[in-house]
This record gives sequence, structure tokens and C-alpha cells, in this order.
Amino acid sequence: MIDWSGYIGLILQGALVTIELTVMGSALALVMAFAAGLGRLSRFAGVRALATVYIEFFRGTSIFVQLFWAYFVLPFAGITLTPLQAGVLALGLNVGAYGAEVVRGAVRAIGREQHEACVALNLGRYHRMRHIILPQALPLMLPTFGNNAIELLKGTAVVSLISLTDMTFQAQVVRAQTGSTLIPFATILILYFAMAMAISAGIRWLERRASRGLDGVRV
Repeated sequence: MIDWSGYIGLILQGALVTIELTVMGSALALVMAFAAGLGRLSRFAGVRALATVYIEFFRGTSIFVQLFWAYFVLPFAGITLTPLQAGVLALGLNVGAYGAEVVRGAVRAIGREQHEACVALNLGRYHRMRHIILPQALPLMLPTFGNNAIELLKGTAVVSLISLTDMTFQAQVVRAQTGSTLIPFATILILYFAMAMAISAGIRWLERRASRGLDGVRV
């Protein structure tokens, strides 16, 4: 008989690494999404071009290749990353490129009347975006941001390819040691689902908070 308690504990340790990757990767993705998304709307052609190159490059290349570049190729340029750092960098930059188009689309969806009202009130571009446009655009972004966060969560499995001990890596270790496929992979299936449900619940809560007081405001 196999004592599964130790093996399940091993997978749970990997789940903590997966959560860490998801949280830090999502934070980086959020920063990049707003930076590149607003960059696409910049008055300056150079900023728009730089944001476009970033978005198209990371959407148009494989996350596997990006991860291998971060971990195996960057050391040749003198930049050595730990497996965790490489995973966060690759996942954050990749998902951030998709999020950037969400930001751009949500800002563009705000009615022209809102922009004209800001001009009439003599608000500068920063205050216009910070206090008027983004608060109205945020509820439009959140559902897709939630989808992106769940995709990032599922994408964390790729880090097992660079020997980072996430729960997918640990499930493979348990399978190799016990010869059982069902129990370790059923366990991580349930864990991924539970984490995705937690993200969905969190996003729904944020949507309610962000939409509070905006009924009838957007045009």
C-alpha cells in the first residue's frame, strides 16, 4: 500500500509555487497591460510604435520559446534568472501583451462626450485619464482581465520544463515514484479548478466594486 499523505503534501508544496507564480506574473502582466495599452493611445509616434512592437512580438511568439529565452539565452547576455524569475518574466510579458489590447479597447469604448466634458472642464490629459476615463473603463476591462489571469494560472504548467517545482512538476515526480497517474493528476486537476474559481470570484467582487456609482454615467 502506498502512503499518499507524503505525496499529496509534495503536490501541495508545488501548489504554493503555482500560486506565487500566478500572483507575481499577474502583477507584472497588469503593469505591462496598462503601460502598453495606454502607450498605444499616446500622442507620440515613438511610444505607439514601441507599444505595438511589444504587443505583436509577445502575442506572435510561443510562450515556450519566451520561457526558454528568459532562462537559457539571457545568461549569455549577462542576465541570469532563477527558474521562478524566468517564469514570472515570461508569463507576465506574454499575458500583459494580451491585456494591453483590453486596456486600449476599454478606453476607446468610453463615449466621446466624456472626453469633450473633460476638455470643457479644462482637465489635463493625466487628470482626464486618472479621474474620469479609467474609472469608467475599468469595469469593462475586468471580465477579460479575469480570463487572462486564469490563462496565466494554467500557463504556469510550462515552468515545469525548466525544473521549477510547481504542482505540475511535483505531480510528474509523484507519478514517477509511485507508478500512479490517476491520483497525482486528478489532484492537480482539482487544485487548478479551485484556483480558477477563486480568481473568478475575486474578479466578480472587483467588478461590483468598480461599477459602484457608475450606473448611467458612461455614454
